[in-house]
Amino acid sequence: MRATTVPPGTPGPPTAAGDVPLHRLEVAGPGHPPFAAGSFEAVGPLSRWSRPHRHTFYEIIHVSAGSGTHVVDLARWPVRPPHLAVVLPGQVHHWEGGRGPEGTLALFTDDFLVDHPADREVLRRLGQRGWFALDAEHDRSVGRLMAELVAEYRQRAPGHESVLRSLLHVLVVRAARLPRHGETGHDPRSLGRPAAVAAEFTRLIARPEAAGWSVRECASRLGVTPGYLAQAVRAATGRPPGRLLIEARVYQAQQLLAHTRLPVRQVAARTGFTDPAYFSRFFRRETGSSPGDFRKHHSRHDQSLELPSART
Repeated sequence: MRATTVPPGTPGPPTAAGDVPLHRLEVAGPGHPPFAAGSFEAVGPLSRWSRPHRHTFYEIIHVSAGSGTHVVDLARWPVRPPHLAVVLPGQVHHWEGGRGPEGTLALFTDDFLVDHPADREVLRRLGQRGWFALDAEHDRSVGRLMAELVAEYRQRAPGHESVLRSLLHVLVVRAARLPRHGETGHDPRSLGRPAAVAAEFTRLIARPEAAGWSVRECASRLGVTPGYLAQAVRAATGRPPGRLLIEARVYQAQQLLAHTRLPVRQVAARTGFTDPAYFSRFFRRETGSSPGDFRKHHSRHDQSLELPSART
């Protein structure tokens, strides 16, 4: 994303009508790494912001205390510590109700992953899962790593950037090993050429400008044939790319309806529909409810307020 970091105290970018506020990462200056770590209190009040917003950066959150709900896109996660949460750039999230949360955060941009570029794909998968319940052993392990990240970030001793990148890499790898609920271990996926193409396809269709693209156009942008794309995506996901395109379109429409006040006709236009009536029929067919009913159930009334600052 453009302008992912800003100096401390820089006002947030103006939020257009209907858009979700965008937070950028504050860094001390041009020579400082695009990274920050600390407690919720140290990071600032926006770390607990109750208004839907999105980031230009990754956020890894170790929740050690508190209550309420963490809302990421349309998923609602009850805060029952200890937890580990991963929020990706562009995801819409906020904290709702209860007390807290308490814990430690690590914030960083894509640029900070220069030493371990494969961590981008791992983080993407972690962000899709989003929320991890920790047993006592994993809680202690995550807590130690987060404490080391915070200490290195505060002390800024010689070589601290390489130490921060190494510690973050360990945290990402260990987070990927955390079992899902009811699982006893992590099932790593192959990252061969077909899986890499499928992962690129998934990232591509998540972009707002991809609304309305065809499978053929996506294949052209990825430099493969439509047949190869279909084969790769089916092998990786078990579903055809056309189905995933539809789901991405629906997901984008749901985000706009839930987190903005755009009229339905503008939501239709942003998701590639020239006919609002056809968009409404499409949305009802895919979700079982009309755009208006979906918005009534999911909408928030505070997202149009101005962004007070640009920390997190």
